[in-house]
Amino acid sequence: MSNLGQNISQYLDKIQVSLFPSLEEKLGPLTEKHKELIAILELVRIEEFVLESNICFGRPLADRCSIARAFIAKAFYNLPTTRDLLDRLQCDKNLRRICGWSFGQKIPSESTFSRAFAEFSETDLANRAHETLIVNAYKNEIVGHVADDSTAIEAREKPQYKPEKVDLPKNRKGRPKKGEHRPKKEKTRIQKQLEMNLSEMLEDLPNGCDRGSKKNSKGYTTSWNGYKFHLSTEDNGVPLSAILTSASVHDSQVAIPLETLTAKRVQSLYTLRDSAYDVEEVKEYSKKLNHVPITDINPRRDTYLKTSLEAENKARKTLNWEPAEAIRYNGRTVAERTNARLKDEFGGRTVRVKGHTKVFCHLMFGVLILAADQLFSLIL
Repeated sequence: MSNLGQNISQYLDKIQVSLFPSLEEKLGPLTEKHKELIAILELVRIEEFVLESNICFGRPLADRCSIARAFIAKAFYNLPTTRDLLDRLQCDKNLRRICGWSFGQKIPSESTFSRAFAEFSETDLANRAHETLIVNAYKNEIVGHVADDSTAIEAREKPQYKPEKVDLPKNRKGRPKKGEHRPKKEKTRIQKQLEMNLSEMLEDLPNGCDRGSKKNSKGYTTSWNGYKFHLSTEDNGVPLSAILTSASVHDSQVAIPLETLTAKRVQSLYTLRDSAYDVEEVKEYSKKLNHVPITDINPRRDTYLKTSLEAENKARKTLNWEPAEAIRYNGRTVAERTNARLKDEFGGRTVRVKGHTKVFCHLMFGVLILAADQLFSLIL
């Protein structure tokens, strides 16, 4: 077992030996789900990231720490709406106490939960908690492979209006005439990112709701209104970093900021990406970060390259042999499993809020729980 697994194992042993028995004396028998939620809450310590309000007049604000723990419970139980969360809190007294409300204490209203969630979104609560969890967990660890991938996030809002592109006059072929001035070709977003810092890269990415389309695993083109969620995942399925963009943003345009964000949190060796990230500038940037990029080749319109790749794959099957890079690339499927768990188990399919900031906060609560759950799975 790695040092990371040993640390998580020791942490979980302390919870099981000391915390669970004392809680069962006060609350009564706890279900397995209750115990899992308690272990996750103890690991992420979400209340330590709730910013205190400076309001000195008017009615006191409802306990934001308890509400934050309740939103963790909402994502953990995959409850679609805040109303469902309140109903669950009303009928489950142990869950009420776990979140921080006593038996006689009144649970805040749905509108109070909504205002608190808006505050959590503006202060980037879930993302800050997730970053601290990852940095502390992988402080003395080296991650072997990091897999980058994106997934579609459907939202209940209208796509933003996009102004029509103005086609600039094309330059004629050949050398310009004497005295003729030709405008320089504008740099692509990826080329601009090479000259930016991380905050500038993130600000430059479109993040409004719009319409996106992509091919699924079966080759069919699917479309949706909403966003695209980009995740970096390590070998064990722990999400390391995330970026939310507009649905129409191409994966390759997020590769550099996503890898930069991940490199600030963990040390890694290999970066695994599918053919959507097959851009030379992206590969060179990975090498500058001392990472080894392993990217599936995208032949695009190169018929000769496409034929060569098909012949090579056929030869590999005939010889029953794969190169080392191909074997490592097979580990990229962990990113797809992580995206599937986020959407199926932790609220990725039940986005009921609007706007980039709130949607990102909703998804990051799920990512936070998924990261804690996968960390616990290292000791099983």
